[in-house]
Amino acid sequence: MASVGACIVNKFKRIVGLGYNGFPDNIPDNDDKLPWGKSSEKDADGNVQNKHLYVCHAEMNAIVNKLSVDITGCTMYTTLFPCNECAKLICQSRLGKVVYLKRKDEDDEGKNKAAENMFKMGGIQMV
Repeated sequence: MASVGACIVNKFKRIVGLGYNGFPDNIPDNDDKLPWGKSSEKDADGNVQNKHLYVCHAEMNAIVNKLSVDITGCTMYTTLFPCNECAKLICQSRLGKVVYLKRKDEDDEGKNKAAENMFKMGGIQMV
């Protein structure tokens, strides 16, 4: 699993949310019942063998695990540019800025562009 992290800070530079990518809390990461691959092949039971279908992204976990009720205007620092699904959560949370280390080279079916468009329309700065 790729190492991706996210941190939300308030205007006083205090951490109000942290997250990293991984399986949901009540599902052990070492469970051999979950797929660890990236393919779209199906197993004998018809389950797609792609871990991405089961992983909670760092941005999602930072928002879900936030310590503050209201994170309006806060800044999120994250390893990778958020996907379109995380961008929806970021917009819903009314964060003010997203600072990312790098973008993925490929644009998965326009997901990066969709995230960028949502941030622009929502007035969320991208750095």
